[in-house]
Amino acid sequence: MIGKIVRIFKVKELRNKILFVLGLLVVFRLAANIPLPGVDSEQLKSFFDNNQLFGMINAFSGSGLSNVSIVLLGVGPYITSSIIMQLMTMIFPKLEKLNKEEGEAGRQKFNMWTRWITVPLAGLQTFAMINLLKNQGVMKELDTFGMVSVLVVAIAGTIFLMWLGELITEKGIGNGVSLIIFAGIVSGLPGSVGNMAATFDSTDLMGYIMFALVGVATIAGVVLVNEGQRNIPISYAKRIRGSKTYGGTSTHLPLRVNQAGVIPIIFAISIMLFPGLIANFFVNSDKETVAQVAQFISQLFQNQWFYGISYFVMVVLFTYFYTAVVFDPNKISDNLQKQGGYVPGVRPGNATAEFLGRVINRITLSGSIFLGTIAVLPLIVKGVTGLTALSIGGTSILIVVSVVIEMVKQVEGQMVMRDYEGF
Repeated sequence: MIGKIVRIFKVKELRNKILFVLGLLVVFRLAANIPLPGVDSEQLKSFFDNNQLFGMINAFSGSGLSNVSIVLLGVGPYITSSIIMQLMTMIFPKLEKLNKEEGEAGRQKFNMWTRWITVPLAGLQTFAMINLLKNQGVMKELDTFGMVSVLVVAIAGTIFLMWLGELITEKGIGNGVSLIIFAGIVSGLPGSVGNMAATFDSTDLMGYIMFALVGVATIAGVVLVNEGQRNIPISYAKRIRGSKTYGGTSTHLPLRVNQAGVIPIIFAISIMLFPGLIANFFVNSDKETVAQVAQFISQLFQNQWFYGISYFVMVVLFTYFYTAVVFDPNKISDNLQKQGGYVPGVRPGNATAEFLGRVINRITLSGSIFLGTIAVLPLIVKGVTGLTALSIGGTSILIVVSVVIEMVKQVEGQMVMRDYEGF
């Protein structure tokens, strides 16, 4: 491992890419610690200590919300915009054609629309969040100019992070959005360990040991599922052209157990947090009926059973949804048929597409259940051990491990490419 790291940093181009990405993450962390004006730090700390929902939002904002910083929403609006655009592709076939069939120009136009939708979403979410924080006494009252200034700064912060994420992705070291969330989670790790040490009670020793064992088992499970795949055997028919024979070889088509990665959890948490956020905004409404409905929804999403079951179901559904977006059995079947390939014992064409569809649905079931279990793991551990000071959840572990695995693979791929260039 040490030898591999030394080899990586010996390659100037790869070293510069890694240092560039680290520099952008440092810039992001600096931005996440620049607070907006008018924030009561003591009230803010108390608010987050007593609200698990906003602790989760803070994790996915890259820890920018805990300081009410200029990037308080993180990449959340961009993720929501991506969800909307992906859903639109299922409703409007022209959008799907634009994204998948019109090459790089079509993808650039699709991404441009995603960015434009991010702007109004960032404005709406910032307005709702600032009003909610004012109602909780975290922020002072703002006049019209102050509110407009805060909105402009927060929207600019979201667009800035979106730009940083795209710069990181272009370097080929990992997905920019995932790395920004990863940096936010890792930045909170020292504080979590410090709180754990400060509140340590020897009577809870078995609970801490159980938590550590669950953490190790979760990491092992994430690696196992992320690396797990079903190999579909593929054979190629022999073709004779003149005096030469082509094909006649056998290979396999790898189908990953978890085709969607961490995207379903990010999608699900974005959807799950939205009703609670809106409800908390209307809790203090002057209209009694609106306030009562908002209070009911807020309490409903604070209920551990309802929240856990809904979260699990959403993760499973989004896993199937995103797998359907990234894996098209019909397209793969057509490509195999054009190249003279076939699955032994299965007729080419529609029969192959149906076979691949059945296989991917079955292995996605196990992958989706695993992701759903990881998502609700903190609730399970809390119920068993009774420990509330442990804020490092299964979702955070899943994102951290998955991002590290993806980064390692991309760096290794670039190293292999340079080995070939050496030959």
